[in-house]
Amino acid sequence: MEVIKNVIYKDLGLVGYSEAWDYQGKLNREIQEIKQKNSGLPLFEHTPINNYLLFCEHPHVYTLGRSGKANNLLVNEDFLKSRGTSFFKTDRGGDITYHGPGQIVGYPIFDLETFKLGVKQYIHNLEEAIIKTLADFAIKVERLPGSTGVWLDVDNPSKTRKICAIGVKVSRSVTMHGFAFNVNTNLDYYGYINPCGFTDKGVTSVQKELGKEADIEHVKMTLAGKLAEVFRIENNFLI
Repeated sequence: MEVIKNVIYKDLGLVGYSEAWDYQGKLNREIQEIKQKNSGLPLFEHTPINNYLLFCEHPHVYTLGRSGKANNLLVNEDFLKSRGTSFFKTDRGGDITYHGPGQIVGYPIFDLETFKLGVKQYIHNLEEAIIKTLADFAIKVERLPGSTGVWLDVDNPSKTRKICAIGVKVSRSVTMHGFAFNVNTNLDYYGYINPCGFTDKGVTSVQKELGKEADIEHVKMTLAGKLAEVFRIENNFLI
C-alpha cells in the first residue's frame, strides 16, 4: 500500500458531542464534494483530498448507534439530567456507549478509496493501532471474535472487559465516527448502560489496568504514531 500524505491531525480538546458531530459532517461533506468534482477528470486535474484525524474528549454523554436498543440505557432522562449527562441517537454502527473526560475519542474522516481499504480492514486497522498503543504500556489486549473493539482476557469470559469501543459510519467510502478509548475514564458511568449491548462483559481503562493515572497527552501522541504506522501515513500527520 502506498504511503498516504494528506492527513491533518487536530486535537479538539474538550468539546460537546453535538459540536463534534457537526464538525465531522462538515469535513465529510468537504471530501465528498472534492471526490465528486474529481470524478471523470484526468488524474493531473484532481483536487487533492485532505483526510482528517480528530481527537477529543466529551463531557458526559451516552450515544446510541443506529442498530442499538434503547433499553440498553438503564436510567431515565431525569436521572441523566441529575448527573449532568446527555444522550444522543447517532447514525454510527453499534449499540450504546459512554463518552466522558479522560477518554480519547478518535474521529477519522478518511476517504477509504485513498487508503485502498474496505470497511472491514479499516476497522481492523483501528483496532490494531489501539493494540499496538497498549503494548507500549505493557497492557496485553486482543480482539474478541464476533465483536468490534479491543478487549482484555478474551479467553476468560468471567473477566473479559473492553477498553476501546468502535462504531463507524461509512458513506460513499468516507468515514465518520470512530473509537472511544478509555484512558483515565470514570468507569462508574458505564453502570447505567449495557455497554455496547453486553450484559455479561465489563469495561476497563488504562488507569485501572496500570493502577495509576496515565499521562493522557502521552497516550494521545503514542496512539497518533501507531495510527500513522498502521495506516501508512507519511511523517505522522500534518498539523
